[in-house]
Amino acid sequence: MATEVLMPALSPTMEEGTLAKWLVKEGDAVKSGQILAEIETDKATMEFEAVDEGIVGKLLIAEGTSGVKVNTPIAVMLEEGEDADAAPARGGDVVSEKKVPPAEEPADQAAPAQSKAAPAEKPAGKPAAPEAKASSGARVFASPLARRIAREKGLDLTAVKGSGPHGRIVKADVEGAQPSAAAPAAAKAEAATPAAAPATPAPSAMPAGASAEAVARMFADRDYETVTLDGMRKTIAARLTEAKQTIPHFYLRRDVQLDALMKFRAELNAQLEGRGVKLSVNDFIIKACALALQAVPNANAVWAGDRILRLKPSDVAVAVAIEGGLFTPVLRDAHQKTLSALSAEMKDLATRAKTRKLAPHEYQGGSFAISNLGMFGIDNFDAVINPPHGSILAVGAGVKKPVVKGSEVTVATVMSMTLSVDHRVIDGALGAEFLKAIVENLENPMAMLA
Repeated sequence: MATEVLMPALSPTMEEGTLAKWLVKEGDAVKSGQILAEIETDKATMEFEAVDEGIVGKLLIAEGTSGVKVNTPIAVMLEEGEDADAAPARGGDVVSEKKVPPAEEPADQAAPAQSKAAPAEKPAGKPAAPEAKASSGARVFASPLARRIAREKGLDLTAVKGSGPHGRIVKADVEGAQPSAAAPAAAKAEAATPAAAPATPAPSAMPAGASAEAVARMFADRDYETVTLDGMRKTIAARLTEAKQTIPHFYLRRDVQLDALMKFRAELNAQLEGRGVKLSVNDFIIKACALALQAVPNANAVWAGDRILRLKPSDVAVAVAIEGGLFTPVLRDAHQKTLSALSAEMKDLATRAKTRKLAPHEYQGGSFAISNLGMFGIDNFDAVINPPHGSILAVGAGVKKPVVKGSEVTVATVMSMTLSVDHRVIDGALGAEFLKAIVENLENPMAMLA
């Protein structure tokens, strides 16, 4: 009996994915556990295995198709001797991305967005002049400057051919154009009419929630490239917008003197050289934060809607930049692991993150995160909390600075850190206690090995 293979849910939050690549073809015999396809979720590319053995009858979804909803039939498996023609011809609901150039969009589709924004764009008592239209009734797209020059020269814009993006009329098109015989009368009539506001609003007038088409029209006379959002970028945009809108952030800052840590690190690396281990400053930061979560257990917490969950282990997430976005792989039970074990695990997670080969359980969870931009020369910054985490530590570069020790001024390597805190989970005094514990661990690195 023919069996439909459905688009799997490869993570708890997955609703749709991209069928990146088929690893089988129609007519192939497959065994249980054999890899059928590579599927891109919002964060990673994962392999999809066959559950049962059989013969691939039909591939219903072409590789490269995006927006394939979970539980959509993507293939048909047959038993020995079954006819592929008896299998269903097509799978279920598939949403494909399709871009429409702003200038080619029908006028009746663009009108709702314009009429909605009109009250904020027009001064009271000054009605806007209608857009120029061709004899067919279609809108004529022209830049505000081109419209003004055309008005001054008495040009009929419907007779001017635009050379800008999507056929938009720009300054160069109207400067060399000659007015038609009927144009002077039209120009006089237009001059008698009060000047209207430009049809395309100035950048400062564009509302924050403007549609993609409205934003594209603003830049219609400029050269640009459209970048289609992948699942990762959509997820980042949605989650961090939610974070800044719903999480009451506050920020705590401290400087850390790293000289003792740098010296201790050099000594450890010299001893570990034969084992192929090289500890980074970031490894010490991970360990220091994991131990601080144990020392200040009330800060080891997450927001759960109508309650707070306080975790027992120190599960530390670390931001890893990749092309087009970032991952936050989680080092579980980090307080129990040695520096060398943390270093090896972090290198493995970072390597697989950059090829999008992490499994969901490897980048989901944790109560706390670290974002380190020190290697890029950033002195300090404020990181956005990744829900449901209760806090995130933004780490800057270690730089030589003059510091006062006792009654003397000396030079030390100083690193700036900013703790972004969810005030629903952690209050100011608790956050300060947590950040103090992190600083003390970093300034007394030998104590972290006790």
